Amino acid sequence: QVQLVESGGGLVQAGGSLRLSCAASGRRVSNYYMGWFRQAPGKEREFVAVISWSGGSTSYADSVKGRFTISRDNGANTVYLQNDSLKPEDTAVYYCAAVSYCSGYGCYQSTGYQYWGQGTQVTVSS
Repeated sequence: QVQLVESGGGLVQAGGSLRLSCAASGRRVSNYYMGWFRQAPGKEREFVAVISWSGGSTSYADSVKGRFTISRDNGANTVYLQNDSLKPEDTAVYYCAAVSYCSGYGCYQSTGYQYWGQGTQVTVSS
């Protein structure tokens, strides 16, 4: 079992930045691909970013490419999502998730992930 706890959310003005963290316990996060998803009110949960075991491979949703950066510190058992140039449409609950392995389109599907955190709220005001 892997327990995931997100933190770092909050209220920020458009154009601002936030750094989300996902702290893992139970097992080493280095054994998992780690993803970030988000869910806005009335919308389905959507893929944001994913990072491979060592961090050598990353992928982003088109809507956040160039503004968000996913990274990981396996020594600290933590994954990060740096959110820059935030827009009101980025407002959502952000979740981190873990999967033993994924590739291509499979990494973008929430149903493939084995473990989830409780989420952290990000609100961007205009």
